[in-house]
Amino acid sequence: MNYFEAIVLGIVQGLTEFLPVSSSGHLEIMKSLFGIDPAASFYFTIAVHGATVLSTLVVFRKEIYCLAEGFLKFRMNDETIYIVKLVISMIPVGIVGVFFMKQVEEMFSGNMVSIGIQQIITGLILVIGYLAKDRGRTIGYLDAFIIGIAQAIAVIPAISRSGATISTGMLLGNKKDELAKFSFLMVIVPVIGANIFEFLSPEKIMTGTSVLVILAGFVAAFISGYLACKWMINLVKKSKLVWFSVYCVIVGLLVILFA
Repeated sequence: MNYFEAIVLGIVQGLTEFLPVSSSGHLEIMKSLFGIDPAASFYFTIAVHGATVLSTLVVFRKEIYCLAEGFLKFRMNDETIYIVKLVISMIPVGIVGVFFMKQVEEMFSGNMVSIGIQQIITGLILVIGYLAKDRGRTIGYLDAFIIGIAQAIAVIPAISRSGATISTGMLLGNKKDELAKFSFLMVIVPVIGANIFEFLSPEKIMTGTSVLVILAGFVAAFISGYLACKWMINLVKKSKLVWFSVYCVIVGLLVILFA
């Protein structure tokens, strides 16, 4: 992977992370188009996800500050309850990260037929979310755990994490506006944890993509993610999931056709 490819991939990550279309799937498709070895660039994928999480931290800094301030009062207030729900939602993906990381890595093999099928599955998941009725329920503790299971399943490359979590919440009758924010906040700690783990294992990074190339992609993903974050989140809140579904199905069919 060269610098140009890293920057393009970083921009793609930043623009697609906040849409229910699977940023990882789009990265795998672009890697295939560039002829990039998916195994050697796996840690690049983790790094650019970290960059968009950093952009999320910057965009949501006021909300995160309020949550932290309320939590540090050490009372069971609204902020503490919300953080507890976020922690509960992270349990399933944490289990996957600790016990099944090798299997997750093996999924990023560059199999475009598999990626195409997964994109179509994402489209079907979004249709289910679109058909679900918003019953205006606030996210509860059990809801948070079930949404967390959806996030854990979405470690599969082209299954959209935000699409899976938002659609699952819609099936549970949760508010769509609330789900969009919850979906983006619940991924922060797991992705930061994955990045820290990889930085503690630098030999893995050195055997793949160059550190400077990863840094170029990281910066591109952060900038594009920061610029796109608010606009994309508002788009997800206001738009019907069915349109994203149509897009995912078309992309999946094209990937399978030209694989």
